[in-house]
Amino acid sequence: MAKTKEQKKEIIQVLEQNLDKQKAIYFVDFGNVKTSRLLDLRKSLKEKDAIVYMAKKNLIEITFAKKKIPVEIKDMNGQVALVFGFKDEISPAKTLWEFEEKNEFPAILGAYLDQEFLNKEKVIELAKLPSKEELLVRFINSIRFPACGLVNALEYNLKGLVYLLNKVANQA
Repeated sequence: MAKTKEQKKEIIQVLEQNLDKQKAIYFVDFGNVKTSRLLDLRKSLKEKDAIVYMAKKNLIEITFAKKKIPVEIKDMNGQVALVFGFKDEISPAKTLWEFEEKNEFPAILGAYLDQEFLNKEKVIELAKLPSKEELLVRFINSIRFPACGLVNALEYNLKGLVYLLNKVANQA
């Protein structure tokens, strides 16, 4: 059923609002996807503060042209859906890649991050990277372990001094 001009304007308005808030945009082909699996994907993405938004290619093209985003949606195969990541750039990529590995959908077509279009291979590379939290933990541990080693070395010397003073005190 064809959409009215008002409905199309509303879709473009929603797209513009999401484009203003997003940190990353992923493009996926959702053709031949069962509704139950799509709902599972939406739920997983929602946990990562990301959403799936489906619209006609021409409406996406119009919105991208307004926002000066240089991505050619018409060149993408299949039925294109947008996944907007609001909290972090990488977690939606991980979720999409895990779903594609398990369910053979959605087919990742690319992403738009930091004013640059990334192809599917680059998106998969991003998905394989550790999460921001994992990297922070690794960084903190790399700082903490040398400090702990220094504390233990100093503590060992102090214990040795106390032991020596105890021996001297017992001999006197």
